[in-house]
Amino acid sequence: MSVIADRMAAEKAAPVPSRRSGVAGLRLESELVEGAEWDRVIAGFDDVCQEQMHVFAKRRWPGAVQEPRLFLLGGEVVGGAMVMVQPLPLRLGEIAVAKWAPMLKDASSPDADAIHAGMVDAMMVEYADRRGQMLSILPWASSTPVNTAYERLISRGFRRGSRLLFPNRYMVNLRLSDDEQRRSFDQAWRRQLNKAEKAGLVFEHATPEGIGAFEALYAAMSERKQFADHSAYETVPDLMDIEDPQLRPELFFVRHQGELVAGALIFKGGERAVYLYGATNDKALPLRAGYFLHWHIIRWLRDNTRARWYDLGGTDGFQGLHQFKKGMVGAAGVIRPVPPVANYASRPLAYMMGAGAFAGRDFVQHARRILGSWLNPRSRPTQSRGAPDEAAR
Repeated sequence: MSVIADRMAAEKAAPVPSRRSGVAGLRLESELVEGAEWDRVIAGFDDVCQEQMHVFAKRRWPGAVQEPRLFLLGGEVVGGAMVMVQPLPLRLGEIAVAKWAPMLKDASSPDADAIHAGMVDAMMVEYADRRGQMLSILPWASSTPVNTAYERLISRGFRRGSRLLFPNRYMVNLRLSDDEQRRSFDQAWRRQLNKAEKAGLVFEHATPEGIGAFEALYAAMSERKQFADHSAYETVPDLMDIEDPQLRPELFFVRHQGELVAGALIFKGGERAVYLYGATNDKALPLRAGYFLHWHIIRWLRDNTRARWYDLGGTDGFQGLHQFKKGMVGAAGVIRPVPPVANYASRPLAYMMGAGAFAGRDFVQHARRILGSWLNPRSRPTQSRGAPDEAAR
């Protein structure tokens, strides 16, 4: 393990019981490692995700300093967090941001909650107490009704920050037989799949060398729809160049009479597979190629990975996409919200500057969305933000 900073003992971080979970954080050691070493180690984590990979972060956020930080208990790696240290406007300070973190190596460990709490404690000591920065953590959407990771942050003194406009994530249960999965789908979704299966479509699990065909399909779709692309699509070439098959996304196609009509890139590491990007041509909709594509991706993930859930992502406020994903999630899956960002600072000025920077960013993003909807009315959300949250079903 190549180290770029001395190992930081976390004795300063005394275990602090959570008022809500009753979990005391274990005393952990913390170690910074090189980016390539970080990606190698986290490939086997249960909680691994693409946003926490160094190869992703360095392309997506080039203005931030990436700090891949492993946590150890008794000399053994038990978790980690990719923390991005970002300068504030006018260089007035810095904030430390961790998205979908901290990650557990073994989510089923009896000590998992205590390890997670210990990682949070150690991050608070390093970034808030020692460096005087605001620490901003965004846990991912939980598959359980209560997001214990977020509750733990609030109990430790973190404050609620920014929230996504349409926070729900749609998760398909991957541990079902074919018959159980089809029965889980909403009736309308199952009916569309039945029609797609009669349309002469062919499913293909492609090799990484097929990425050029996907990029052409994606570019044509983007040109046709004229939507502003605020995704991290620029990271795709780097992701597809990853040598470790555990971290490299999988590429899937659907063809009709030899023509490529739909494709998808899927992250499959850990216990949660994630739909990254999809692309279709004009023929895909009448052929119902999306139903056919996702049905076979679900089956492939079940049979070839250890993932328990297939995270379809959000909707960006489009009601049609909500209906499509809700139908696929069906009775056996779950719809859960991404929690708000949780912010913590030991010093009032650090919190004030960090929270102000986030407020400014949110204002700019809101203005950009309004301008985009004026320029292209088709990009306006059609899903009501006031609609009841379906996560509790």
